[in-house]
Amino acid sequence: MESTPYLTVDVEVLDRNLSDAADAAAASGLALRPHAKAHKCVEIARRQLELGAPGLTVATVGEAEVFAGGGCADLFIAYPVWATPARAARLRALAERATVRVGVDSAEAAALLAGTGAEVVVEIDSGHHRSGVHPAGAGELAAAAARLGLTVAGVFTFPGHGYGPGRQARAAADEAAAMRTAAEAMRAAGIEPGVRSGGSTPTASTSDSGALNEIRPGVYALNDAQQVELGTCGWGDVALTVAATVVSVAGDHLILDAGSKVLGADQPAWVTGGGRLPDHPGARVTALSEHHATVVFPPGAPRPARGEIVRVAPNHLCAAVNLADELVVVRNGLEIDRWRVAARGANA
Repeated sequence: MESTPYLTVDVEVLDRNLSDAADAAAASGLALRPHAKAHKCVEIARRQLELGAPGLTVATVGEAEVFAGGGCADLFIAYPVWATPARAARLRALAERATVRVGVDSAEAAALLAGTGAEVVVEIDSGHHRSGVHPAGAGELAAAAARLGLTVAGVFTFPGHGYGPGRQARAAADEAAAMRTAAEAMRAAGIEPGVRSGGSTPTASTSDSGALNEIRPGVYALNDAQQVELGTCGWGDVALTVAATVVSVAGDHLILDAGSKVLGADQPAWVTGGGRLPDHPGARVTALSEHHATVVFPPGAPRPARGEIVRVAPNHLCAAVNLADELVVVRNGLEIDRWRVAARGANA
């Protein structure tokens, strides 16, 4: 038996999630370009490409290098990359073996990409208020990039303000309005926004195919406790869990051997704990130390005993996966394979 804690992936749930999302996107007339930063795993990426994804989304040049090495020939780095000379050289090498697009939200950043062979996609802020220009400014930035000799492929955004109970529909509406404004601004500048990319796992099902032609969800492949609490999926759709052992029982709580160094420390204010136990939905992880998870059960609820192994769904699977070297792949509860988290640490 594998010593806990470790991350497991139920391959049947994974494959169902991938297939359902691919079918839904196709039915909506949207290209599904999955964000691979969620799983960082070449084996999962290949499954997504086989189901019709035109390419992958990544967050860093390092992730792009890993997935290009794994056979992906079309990569979008959906991040306002600041191309230092060393990073620009890496982009040039990458563009020799794959189609590469890079996010920009300033003319200064665009200038650093000139000569790399990468296309650029203008990032707009649709309400998340992170990076990105105002939608009305998309045309001006696109024109500036074009004057530098860059190919401007289109426009993108991230409706991250959809992460919260009841926020998804509003975030999707904001995204659609912002995308229409940005597209008009680019056309007025004489540049056709061939790519109009948005979407996230919480908003994917409400993405406006009249405003977008591509979505980039990532968490959907494996799902996590946040998505269950948002109503995006159910416990039966959570493919990735942490196997943890009950190591201590004291009073009204018990302790698992999976702390923040395995589950990750993300805990937005709106979630109900530091992780959830899919087989004990009433239980809550009420505290996380580096190597301890404190779990409280409802009064009278059955509790696992010392030495028992339980499944824990992390709040944010992207953070949990980035802490692991490999994923233990299971079918019907039995290990059938191990997949390396190939892009772990590819953060630059």
